[in-house]
Amino acid sequence: QLRLVESGGGLVQPGGSLRLSCAASGFTLDYYAIGWFRQAPGKEREGVSCINTSGGSTNYADSVKGRFTISRDNARNTVYLQMYSLKPEDTAVYYCAAKRIAGWCSSNSVSFYNYWGQGTQVTVSS
Repeated sequence: QLRLVESGGGLVQPGGSLRLSCAASGFTLDYYAIGWFRQAPGKEREGVSCINTSGGSTNYADSVKGRFTISRDNARNTVYLQMYSLKPEDTAVYYCAAKRIAGWCSSNSVSFYNYWGQGTQVTVSS
């Protein structure tokens, strides 16, 4: 059974940092593009970042450019989202998603991805 499990969320003060992890089980992430999305209460799910299979291509939403970094460790079957300089508006449930495709990824299309994790809560508040 293919599963994605996010972890690393929590409560952090503005300006703080968190690193989210997206671990795969039941399949190898080597052949999958990965996207990170987030959804705040009352809002639609929005794209945050994505990374292609090799890690050589990444994309970021304008709202997180320069503050978030996506990376992957295929040996650990895990993708990371390092978040710095967090703001209250980053508060949301963060999801990772996967699609078996080579070469590119989508950082803003929910329908592009086939598999989704259950999400991890990130709360930025003083």
